[in-house]
Amino acid sequence: MAVRTRIEPIDRQIMLAIRDGEGPEERSKALADFARQNLAEAQEVNRQATGHVPTHDTFVDGVEGAALEQVKPDGVIVFEFHLLGDVFEWIAAQLLEHSPMKTGRYSESHLFFADGVEVLPGETPPDAAEYVFINSQPYARKIERGQSPQQPDGVYEAVAALAQSRFGNVARVLFGWRSLPSGAIGDWAATTKMEAPRPYLKRSPKAFQDWLTRQPAIIIKTGAR
Repeated sequence: MAVRTRIEPIDRQIMLAIRDGEGPEERSKALADFARQNLAEAQEVNRQATGHVPTHDTFVDGVEGAALEQVKPDGVIVFEFHLLGDVFEWIAAQLLEHSPMKTGRYSESHLFFADGVEVLPGETPPDAAEYVFINSQPYARKIERGQSPQQPDGVYEAVAALAQSRFGNVARVLFGWRSLPSGAIGDWAATTKMEAPRPYLKRSPKAFQDWLTRQPAIIIKTGAR
């Protein structure tokens, strides 16, 4: 769940100028100085994007925590910034802040998934290509359509737009819909007398079930895997 900044002797189109005849120690020091400069620049970018400087891990030629000066003359330095955790915490807090409050069930029903596997509160999310926030209450769809006097503009779509604006340099944050055949929405779908409104839904029980359990969702795509 970290975002990597990789420093090599040639980093994209930036060439580290090393004079002819410099020995291995000089080349290692030059690469370490170059990495230190790039780290400072990345930290400032992250500070402007998130409001603080995130923690990071350092890997020098594959060794975690090694000093930058230990890099080989043609080695690699990698900084892993712990950014996605900030994204998840911020979105979770915003969902609570924007949740209409009546019985409290809606605000207590925000769920979080990593590649389709639920991540429980307090657990560290695993690396995944897609993370999803979703609400398990059937009336979440009505709230998203503006049928709540407390939140006439909905919740999930608004928070997704705010998150994309704030963290767009870290991950792609989208509003969408996802099927959740469990929790309160799953219980409702299993007992509802609602009939399929379209012919293709009548022909496919699975499609009808997916349609019944479609919920507003915030989708975070990391580009991993």
